[in-house]
Amino acid sequence: MLNALSVDVEDWFQVGAFETAIARGDWDSLPQRVERNGHAVLDLFEQAGVKGTFFTLGWVAARYPALMRRIVDAGHEIASHGWDHVRVFTMTPSLFQADLQRARIAIEDASGHAPIGYRAPSFSIDKRTPWAHPILAEEGFAYSSSVAPLRHDHYGWPEAPRFAHRPVAGSTLIELPVTTVELAGRRMAAGGGGFFRLLPYRFSSWAISRVNRTDRRPAVFYFHPWEIDPGQPRVRKAPLRSRVRHYSNLSAMESKLLKLLHDHRWGRTDAVVASERARLQ
Repeated sequence: MLNALSVDVEDWFQVGAFETAIARGDWDSLPQRVERNGHAVLDLFEQAGVKGTFFTLGWVAARYPALMRRIVDAGHEIASHGWDHVRVFTMTPSLFQADLQRARIAIEDASGHAPIGYRAPSFSIDKRTPWAHPILAEEGFAYSSSVAPLRHDHYGWPEAPRFAHRPVAGSTLIELPVTTVELAGRRMAAGGGGFFRLLPYRFSSWAISRVNRTDRRPAVFYFHPWEIDPGQPRVRKAPLRSRVRHYSNLSAMESKLLKLLHDHRWGRTDAVVASERARLQ
C-alpha cells in the first residue's frame, strides 16, 4: 500500500515549541539552516528512491527559490504550510484566508507550481476552527492534511475521523489526517515527528504496518528538515519539555528514517489523496 511521505519545511527557530522563546522579528538575524537541511532531505530521498510532499512555509519559499525549484524538478510535490507558522486557531477567518493567499503566491512564484495541498502549522485545525476547511475549499485546495485525531498538549482533535474524509458538505476537499494507531483502547500518535525520534523504531514500523494491514488504509508520515540536523543552535530559554522533545535523538534520525523509507512503500501525498478520493466516491 502506498503511504504518504511528507516534510514540513520550516527552520529550527520556527517551530511551535519555541514560539514564546524566539521573537518572529528576530528570525532573519538567526542562523538559517533550512536550505542546507532541505537539500540534505532531498539527497536522502534520492538515495532511498522515494518521492514525497514538501509542505513549505511561504516565508521559506520566498527566501530560497532554488530549493523550491529542486523539490519540483526532482519530482516531489510542493504544498503549503501557511506563511510563517501561525497556528490556525489563533487566527480569525479573514486572517487565515490572507495567510493562505500570501503563502500560495510565494510558493508558486518560487517553484512555478501552485500548491493544491495544505498542512496547518502544528496540526492546528481542530474543533475551534469550524471555518477553516470551508475556507480551504473556497481557496481551491484539493486536500488538507491538517488534523491530528488525538489528544495532545499542543494540538489535537480526538473526535475527528482517523482516516480520509470530506469535511465540507458539497465540496470535493479531502482531509487526510496524520496517522494514529489504536492499541488497548487508546489512540496513539504514529505519524512521525518527535514521536518517531523518541519512540523505538519497532513501534513506528509496526504501527504503519498495522494501519496498512488491519485498517487497510495508507499511513501519513511527516518530519522536519531540522530533525536531521544535530548541529543546530540550542535554545536555552525554551521550556524544558520543549527542549527535550526538540533535541532528543537528532543524531540518530537520519539512519532511522532511511530504514523506514526502505521498509515501507512511500509516495507523494497527492497520490495517496487520489486513491482515498476514489475510495470515498
